[in-house]
Amino acid sequence: MSSSYQIDEIDQKILSFLVNNARMPFLEIARECGVSGAAIHQRVRKLESNGVITGSRLLVKPRALGLNVCAFISVTISEANKYRDVVNSLKHIPEIVECHFVTGRASLLLKLYCFDNEHLMQVLLTEIQKIPFIQSTDTMISLDEAFERQVWVKGYEKASFRPLSPMTE
Repeated sequence: MSSSYQIDEIDQKILSFLVNNARMPFLEIARECGVSGAAIHQRVRKLESNGVITGSRLLVKPRALGLNVCAFISVTISEANKYRDVVNSLKHIPEIVECHFVTGRASLLLKLYCFDNEHLMQVLLTEIQKIPFIQSTDTMISLDEAFERQVWVKGYEKASFRPLSPMTE
């Protein structure tokens, strides 16, 4: 495996189709791209082995499960070198679906889903705020998700992707 992988126009088309519908049959993608089904399989395997595609997943709308509250919580950590310990503790809270190390006043930005405000308060008070080295939190409740989308694929003609490092996985 090379240290970086250059994607071409066909790779971009493949990624664009898969981002829009991960279940799209490879033969249909092959027809759209003007190549064989075997070529699509080979290219997708190469995109996966080079860390461009890191998997596929089924998306479930949280509201369909009764998770009616989406919240973002900024977390300030009292000791910067305890970042990994805090993140490892946060991983055990199933309501948290995203955790980002961010710049600014806070150290982390969390996204979580809860059934209602009472559930959110319980997660905050009995789980998140009890984690050692969490100094403070600031919670924002999402009133509406205006839109959601995957990464934009078009226009990356010169992009090269390096395999993911253990830090980003």
